[in-house]
Amino acid sequence: MKGDKIPDQDHITRYCKPSQAPDGNIQPSAFMLRVNEESLSVNWLGYLNCINRESEIAAVREIYKAKFKVGATAKIVVLNVGEVRQKVLNETPDRRNLDVLHDPLTDDASHSGIYNLKQDNELIAELILETVRDICSVRE
Repeated sequence: MKGDKIPDQDHITRYCKPSQAPDGNIQPSAFMLRVNEESLSVNWLGYLNCINRESEIAAVREIYKAKFKVGATAKIVVLNVGEVRQKVLNETPDRRNLDVLHDPLTDDASHSGIYNLKQDNELIAELILETVRDICSVRE
């Protein structure tokens, strides 16, 4: 349901456009808010209710293909909610406490957001990047 906290043990994905993953290397810019954004857009894998990670990634690929013009080198990164929250809490000067909340859209029921970020916060973007568990191509 909208606004529900995603449990720390769950995983989320983030779409990284080709410019955020040159040569397959994810850049911190993939985890920075754009102007007028209040959260970093992610997808909640547990919400998809798939049987394994492979089927979750396949489902997310379909969501991204429907929403974005997917470049040949676009990537999907997998993050653990608790790892992201702990890393940022422990390693930011203000002990930033991020919220990861379900934020479904009409065309994307697993859509969620990482909240309590600020514009141009490269430190937090770099910390999130350090927690990346897996990187997959959006195109199979």
